[in-house]
Amino acid sequence: MTERIDSALVWFRRDLRHTDHAALYHALKNARRVWCVFVLDTDILDALPRHDRRVAFILDSLRELDAALARLAPGSGLIVRHGSARTELPRLAAELGVQAVYANHDDEPDALARDAQVRGKLSGLGAALFTSKDHVIFERHEVLTGNGTPYGVFTPYKNAWLKKLEPFYVKPYPVAPYAAHLAAIPEKIAPLWPERVPTLPEIGFEPVTDLKVPTGMSGAEQLLDDFLARMDRYDEQRDFPAVKGPSYLSTHLRFGTVSIRHLASLAWARMKEGSEGARVWLSELIWRDFYHQILHHHPHVVGGAYKREYDRIKWAKGKEAEAHFQAWCEGRTGYPLVDAAMRQLNQTGYMHNRLRMVVASFLIKDLGIDWRRGEAYFAEKLLDFDLSANNGGWQWAASSGCDAQPYFRIFNPTSQSEKFDPQARFIRRYVPELAPLPDAALHAPWLARPADLAAADDFVLGRDYPQPIVQHDVARAETLARYAVVKAPDTGAKKR
Repeated sequence: MTERIDSALVWFRRDLRHTDHAALYHALKNARRVWCVFVLDTDILDALPRHDRRVAFILDSLRELDAALARLAPGSGLIVRHGSARTELPRLAAELGVQAVYANHDDEPDALARDAQVRGKLSGLGAALFTSKDHVIFERHEVLTGNGTPYGVFTPYKNAWLKKLEPFYVKPYPVAPYAAHLAAIPEKIAPLWPERVPTLPEIGFEPVTDLKVPTGMSGAEQLLDDFLARMDRYDEQRDFPAVKGPSYLSTHLRFGTVSIRHLASLAWARMKEGSEGARVWLSELIWRDFYHQILHHHPHVVGGAYKREYDRIKWAKGKEAEAHFQAWCEGRTGYPLVDAAMRQLNQTGYMHNRLRMVVASFLIKDLGIDWRRGEAYFAEKLLDFDLSANNGGWQWAASSGCDAQPYFRIFNPTSQSEKFDPQARFIRRYVPELAPLPDAALHAPWLARPADLAAADDFVLGRDYPQPIVQHDVARAETLARYAVVKAPDTGAKKR
């Protein structure tokens, strides 16, 4: 049996739970005393808007995690620091005199650079940084083609993923049996605020009163319990934004308040019992792994097209393009489903997955605007923002990504509205100014019968709701011309 080290520190990041936690498990197994820390990293926080629902979600989740750790071992809890993790983490490790820091993998390029710097500073202190897989089922090089290369097409990847899956990979990491090794926080490690976890104003953010998602591990459990009763119908209901179809767990997966192993094991078990809904939902979880391994193997997708020839596309620019982008951001395009989706995002920090595809296609292929601008807007607004999934989704819509839709496939926002919000229930919720119109007119109000417009009480199209900022058929032709460069030889590009 390997002899335990004296003390260790667990660095929580995107894994805000105390159960089935790989890094916490390994630390408790290998050290006599274990402390836990979360760094409110100013390298990340300083770039965020001062009203940010994600920071509110994190702080609420940290409070629950702190209390949960204290219940496991009285006197223990979460040490919270505020500053650059590159300096705060090594400083705390030195103050505690630990021999090792344990954390879970984060394969985003900035995170890898941060971890490399932290590892170097810890090494100078005589401490090691150990990291573990925790955020996905399979990562990095675990699912490869027969030639040992990463997959670039989803279906073969999914088939290989499912073939590799066995109970071991979804087995939880038991933390409670080793909780006695959680150490009391020393008096010298004083909290920086009256409570160990600060309020939003104490770290320079505005109070948030519009957080609609239940937070922490208890919030994840609440949503999961609700979804389990609906999972078998997921395949039938997931595409309709006015229907309670999705799991709504994406934010909890992003911040690790629920274990991906737990979710995958539930879906896998239900799928083996014949549930089509569970099979489709598990496929969505596999997409998540797929995009994570794409980011790992192809970091150039951050800021560039996965298919590099798509970087030759000339996107719309100038005053009109800027006006169109602002109209898209604010939900003023004149296309009700697009506008309802963008207003849902702005008001709640959430957008239904079907609508993410619709609004992305509209920005890129109706307005001709660079997909990177939409990706950045989502990165600012989405509660569940995850670099790999957000980038993968936007490049899918732009046709520049791995296994993306063909460039000539262009969503018609009106037919998408008629198909997936047939009674305009979702549109009525987020575009209430259209309420005077009959259902059939809400999908394309500019095509409404004059009698319906006249009968709409005090409603004037163009005054109360905008005319379409582009005509879809015209925009489609322009997009096909814009994308023609991807078929032409790149005579001027440098060889890579």
